[in-house]
Amino acid sequence: MSNKQFWKGMAVGIFSAAIIAAGGFLGYLHAGTSGSSVLSDPARVRKLAYLESLIDTYYLEEKDEEQLAEGLYTGLLYGLGDPYSRYYTAKEYEDENSSTEGAYVGIGIGLQKNREGGIRIIECYEGGPGEAAGLKVDDIISAVDGTDITDTDTSQVVDMIKGSDKESVTLTIHRENVEEALEIAVAIQDVELPSVFHEMLDENTGYIRITEFKGVTLEQYKKAFSDLEDKGMKQLVVDLRGNPGGLLTSVCDILNEILPEGLIVYTEDKYGNREEKLSEGKHPLDIPLSVLVNEGSASASEIFAGAVQDYGIGKIVGTTTYGKGVVQSIRSLDDGSAVKITVSNYYTPKGNNINKVGIKPDIEVKLDANLLNKDEISHEEDNQLQEAVKALN
Repeated sequence: MSNKQFWKGMAVGIFSAAIIAAGGFLGYLHAGTSGSSVLSDPARVRKLAYLESLIDTYYLEEKDEEQLAEGLYTGLLYGLGDPYSRYYTAKEYEDENSSTEGAYVGIGIGLQKNREGGIRIIECYEGGPGEAAGLKVDDIISAVDGTDITDTDTSQVVDMIKGSDKESVTLTIHRENVEEALEIAVAIQDVELPSVFHEMLDENTGYIRITEFKGVTLEQYKKAFSDLEDKGMKQLVVDLRGNPGGLLTSVCDILNEILPEGLIVYTEDKYGNREEKLSEGKHPLDIPLSVLVNEGSASASEIFAGAVQDYGIGKIVGTTTYGKGVVQSIRSLDDGSAVKITVSNYYTPKGNNINKVGIKPDIEVKLDANLLNKDEISHEEDNQLQEAVKALN
């Protein structure tokens, strides 16, 4: 929706109400709502109707009632003043599911609008159909199946590819230092987004970077860990810097791979109901461990770091984490839309609530100032990583 329509809906939405039932739908707006809901005050209902009448009377263009309604629902959640609670349209919820699970149907590339026209490829996912077809980072796409997309928005191009009923799509590609445009056919497949990257830093030290905790992250982690073991890993660095979090189930599944038997994390809702996540302790980590964190490590990353720190199975290295100690629940609605609402606090195994506080590292070290604006940092010049390796010894 346009910004103009969104903020109109937002203004209306602050005075709207919704009733969320388990798996249910937004309640029907009516003046007879009882209890302490927003619409129990008839004055708010009248104000809502008056705002819409102003739009009908004075708004220059034709109004789109569906977009106004979406803005209304968005405004209601915005009115909570909670940065983590929000409303998703059906399209946004579909995209959110793909992002959260880490898998989608497509061609395995990241796209960005090119300033001079067309769409620039900014990432080719390893092992994806785009990489297999020969696409490269910085290639410019000017057409999809012969349809010019020079002036088309990135989201529309994505929809053209994902919405195709074909098994492949042909992209017109312009590549630096190649005079003629290339016509490259790319298969449309199930694509798994990489969230785990690994390598050996030396003959003894394994390195695993987790960028986000998605539905596919556990299997990617297990494959990475197994590969490092096969290469002779005797100590491990897990890098969670800049990891914004993700699924609670995902981080708990990975912690179950390294913790002794016991509590991983527990949550408490507004009624005091407690839910515990437990480690079976079937194969606790028996090699030295360092976990890298920074101010961009949040939520599930902090659950990981907090559990490692509380059990003392490794050293936390870096700077104090973001401090997001609350959990959200997503409720899907009958029309395909959804709401995400903060529902509980979480606590580390020792009962620490780190919300707005963060986790303080065992070894505090800031990234060297001369590295802050660099696009790529080598392992050798990464002073935080080097400190994490030292901590293993």
